[in-house]
Amino acid sequence: MIVVSDSSPLNILVRIAAVDVLPPLFGSVLIPPAVAAELNHESTPAVIRDWLATCPGWLVVRPPAKVDPTILFNDPGEREAISLAAELGADAILVDDRRARRAAQQRGLVTIGTIGILETAAAKGLLGLPDALQRLVRTDFHIAPGIIESALARDSLRRG
Repeated sequence: MIVVSDSSPLNILVRIAAVDVLPPLFGSVLIPPAVAAELNHESTPAVIRDWLATCPGWLVVRPPAKVDPTILFNDPGEREAISLAAELGADAILVDDRRARRAAQQRGLVTIGTIGILETAAAKGLLGLPDALQRLVRTDFHIAPGIIESALARDSLRRG
């Protein structure tokens, strides 16, 4: 399985102590250099920079051959991640930003956001969704309360 990630899902998953669900779900995860730079930026929380410094073996930095010039927004991490995912014919791209998700979907890519990652991990018994979402809402992650409520309702139905 080929999965490329933008910085946001990794950033949040590290901060809520749930990043270890990625290898069982996806195997290795590819990130382009711009995403690695965002995760290692001095304004990024130390916990994320420390995690990246130990760079788990399943996280692979790989540059795209070319950045798609038709991706017109400013975030270099999102541009490189979408370009790399499209170039590789990735099975999915992990991305939260609505504009970036739309750009990826316009290129035929499957997008999975942080909530989708957490829901999938919960369905596979890798974490408890209510606890993970509780940790998530204590971060600066911007998400509508209705999305959290819907995820919890789906989880409750799944668990019976």
